[in-house]
Amino acid sequence: MEKVRPKRERSFVIIKPDGVQRGLMGEILRRVERTGLKFIAMKLLVPTEDQCWEHYHKDDEWFLSKGNRITNDRKEQGLPVDKEPIEYGKDIIRANVNFFTSGPVLAMVVEGNQSVAIVKKLVGGTEPTTSDVGTIRGDLTVDSYALSSIDGRAVRNLVHCSDSPEEAEREMKIWFSEKELIGYRLVGEQILYDVNLDGILE
Repeated sequence: MEKVRPKRERSFVIIKPDGVQRGLMGEILRRVERTGLKFIAMKLLVPTEDQCWEHYHKDDEWFLSKGNRITNDRKEQGLPVDKEPIEYGKDIIRANVNFFTSGPVLAMVVEGNQSVAIVKKLVGGTEPTTSDVGTIRGDLTVDSYALSSIDGRAVRNLVHCSDSPEEAEREMKIWFSEKELIGYRLVGEQILYDVNLDGILE
């Protein structure tokens, strides 16, 4: 993959159905935008199952690893093991697909210096109850792995964001065509990126 200039790095972000339903889109967008990152694509949509399976992009090794862990946990808790480990692993993604397809999501692409790392820092850890105060997940929701496991559903943690620039590029192609990504300049980018700050003083 061609090396991207740092200030052109892109990250893929989705506000999940719980974020949309709870009226948190504006708050989440505000937190991202005030860093200086810019939105270059955005759309409200109801995902398809195919999009979700392609998005999660897991292989049999991943399913088996997760499934073995779940199987062992069930045995330790004295619960029945009524399916093959790989099926327990697939249940994790099935739950996420059910969640993602339950209602509209807001998909977006943001661009700017180290956008993947910046967005991950804003969003916080995957589990809301252990995510840091000040993060989107830490501040705006109370769900946990324990509760979602008891309920047999995906954890409702408001936002998905890419883990790496390479992952962001792969994910963007699932949700956006190249022509939907808008190249433009923000006035504020001068103070963020221009070396000499020419033209500020009259």
